[in-house]
Amino acid sequence: MNLSRTDSPYKDTRERILDAAERLFMQQGYEAASTRAVTSEARVNLAAVNYHFGSKEALMQSVLRRRLEGINQDRLRLLDEAEEKAQGLPLKPSLIVECFFGTLLSVAVNQQEGGETFLRLLGRTMTDSSTFIRTFMAAEYADVLERYKLALFRALPDVPKAEIIWRFHFMLGATSYAIAGTDALQLLTDWQTNEGASAQIEKLIPRLMSFLLGGLRAPLPQFEKPVSAPTKAAPKHKSRHITKSKKPGE
Repeated sequence: MNLSRTDSPYKDTRERILDAAERLFMQQGYEAASTRAVTSEARVNLAAVNYHFGSKEALMQSVLRRRLEGINQDRLRLLDEAEEKAQGLPLKPSLIVECFFGTLLSVAVNQQEGGETFLRLLGRTMTDSSTFIRTFMAAEYADVLERYKLALFRALPDVPKAEIIWRFHFMLGATSYAIAGTDALQLLTDWQTNEGASAQIEKLIPRLMSFLLGGLRAPLPQFEKPVSAPTKAAPKHKSRHITKSKKPGE
């Protein structure tokens, strides 16, 4: 008897592959984690990845999409609710930041939505140089980022739009690095926080939100005006006196 894609055995196999891929892609990175390792971790047949997903790239996209779809839907829902309550007035910048980044960080304490494993995978993915991953992430975030960009423009009318875009870019970068895990900090330095893993996750949200809001509210930079090169004076020409020849009879 053939199983449809909604039958439990099919769904169980597919979910096991996704769970295993999520863990291995987080631990080893997309390039290093082989399809064979994923199927071994999931305890399924080697051909199962091709049957359920078609390719390793499609598997990676499915791993990300099953979490990101819910996160981005929540982001849009929270922004819609906030704008409805505001009744046409601009939102507070802190509320916009909370709706966008707080939604993501809340995943850390929700194991049903991937918890720390997915957050760390997402942190690695957002700095991944693979073309297909960057293209996929850009498409997944396009509608959400456009809505939040416009909300920030309205909330900060006195701030140049270029500065808002740069600050949001820095906020994304800081978040990506933070959710990638504290092992990144220990890789670069020997600094120790003397906090257990659970305490770090619990305090990550208030620490990072405080940092992001501080960066958004920071004074505008003062750029030095470029020094223009002195203009060279035009060379002076000696005047030449032309003596007219007299016409006959003058």
